[in-house]
Amino acid sequence: MIKTSDELALMRVSGRLLARVFEMLDGLSLAGMSTLAVNDLVERFITHDLAARPASKGQYGFAYVLNSSMNQVVCHGVPSADDVIRDGDIVNLDITLEKNGFIADSSKTYMVGEVSPAARKIVRVAQAAMWKGIAQVRPGARLGDIGAAIERHAKAHGCSVVRDYCGHGIGREMHEEPNILHFGRPGAGPALREGMTFTVEPMINAGTHRVSTAEDGWTVVTNDGKLSAQFEHTVAVTKTGVEVLTLREGEKVG
Repeated sequence: MIKTSDELALMRVSGRLLARVFEMLDGLSLAGMSTLAVNDLVERFITHDLAARPASKGQYGFAYVLNSSMNQVVCHGVPSADDVIRDGDIVNLDITLEKNGFIADSSKTYMVGEVSPAARKIVRVAQAAMWKGIAQVRPGARLGDIGAAIERHAKAHGCSVVRDYCGHGIGREMHEEPNILHFGRPGAGPALREGMTFTVEPMINAGTHRVSTAEDGWTVVTNDGKLSAQFEHTVAVTKTGVEVLTLREGEKVG
């Protein structure tokens, strides 16, 4: 869905507020915290400090404000008092925020304490893959260009791209058209147009791309038990390229 200039201005507000949530988390030592404690901290920050709404809470019956996905968990991890983040873990925190009727969506995989070389590698590959995809965004580019760039980077580093989940259009609704696949062929798919807003959020696995959903109906894990990492930003197609609406202060682009 194409956004007007006024709608884009409101989406910038939501994106900037969500960036502040991650800037707050960046200043924490996550080791020793339960994922439920992180969830509750984020909920208070969004509602009290930012006077906004955590858009994930209640969406599709989900009871929390974020997904917390550790180590071999690919996505949709459910916060729990029993899941304590420990030194050496990697944990993806996926958070959404709504302000003035518009939603922003972003995630980051944190390396907690001293992590293994394998963990450091998958996090770095996932982050770079996201930026490779975002770099393709401009009017006239094709959706396939985004996925192809992500897949090419992951494969070059011996990793795989999860195919079961994708990025999505976003605005007044959390999930709008189009779907943004993280694999594909250059030049394939619909053309990007100025005013489009969507997420780029590749999930990169150290082993197989195949995943399964746990008995809770939410938590998605790698089939081989190997590590997975994800990064996500909400972006807008501009007249000349791309604007990252959820960019954090001091965050390096690319």
